Amino acid sequence: MYLQIADDLRKRIELGAALPPESDDSAAVELDGRLPRALRPGDQLPTEQGLSEAYSASRNTIRDAIKQLTGLGLVETRQGQGTFVTKRIDIDPFVTVLSTDPLASKGAEGATYLSDVKSKHRKADASIPKVEIQVPPVEVARRLRLAPRTQVVSRHQMRYIDDTPWSLQTSFYPMDFVTRGATRLYSAEDIVEGTVQYIAEVLNIKQVGYRDWITARSPDPNEQDFFGLAHDAAVFELFRTGFDQTGTPLRVTVTVFPADRNQFIVNVGNVPDPSYEAGQPSESA
Repeated sequence: MYLQIADDLRKRIELGAALPPESDDSAAVELDGRLPRALRPGDQLPTEQGLSEAYSASRNTIRDAIKQLTGLGLVETRQGQGTFVTKRIDIDPFVTVLSTDPLASKGAEGATYLSDVKSKHRKADASIPKVEIQVPPVEVARRLRLAPRTQVVSRHQMRYIDDTPWSLQTSFYPMDFVTRGATRLYSAEDIVEGTVQYIAEVLNIKQVGYRDWITARSPDPNEQDFFGLAHDAAVFELFRTGFDQTGTPLRVTVTVFPADRNQFIVNVGNVPDPSYEAGQPSESA
């Protein structure tokens, strides 16, 4: 019976997702007036007791139905609030090529991001950098080869594609870069030429390569809120460590990408540019 209930709720969720925003069809109710005919993204489901009465089923059966829908990513249960239809991103994922020439953009990754998105005829935007002096997370300090509790300068931005939150990026730089003259690192404004090029011009510290280290994890509460993710969703976390001509780390850039709207490509050798329709790789992809 729980599968039948889950299937009925799934159909209502699918109907709600297909309704235009201005439609009020979701106001129509069935099952003794307790359950909307259509459940839109973000809608709250009735309580377990309400669903139990609507379907003439035990609360254990209702819980099993909700578990089924949660496993499908259709609903999420928020502690102390209730169960809600998840908000899905129904637009094409953005494909990021990681294996680029580290010298090509001179480290201007923000400008490269905007250019790459616009080249695909999509709208790109980013917030004004939030700049802080802080003790970095342990995994960042280790990548920068800094002693514990050593302060760094961080620059944080929120990024959007087609007005949808797409990534969070924070770059960390040794504090002595500022004291040695790279004072724009501590300015809450874009460094148009790129921070890596700026550091090279001011301090003669040049990035000659970088290492990308990708992990996957569940989002934290701030990421859930910004990206509109369920607590059991997944995000990619990319650690990019840049190295100077002496092999010393000069920066660590940490970018968080929600898995539901991002894909990555790594090219090895001489391969043609990827060409595909969304979700349907062609022979040359």
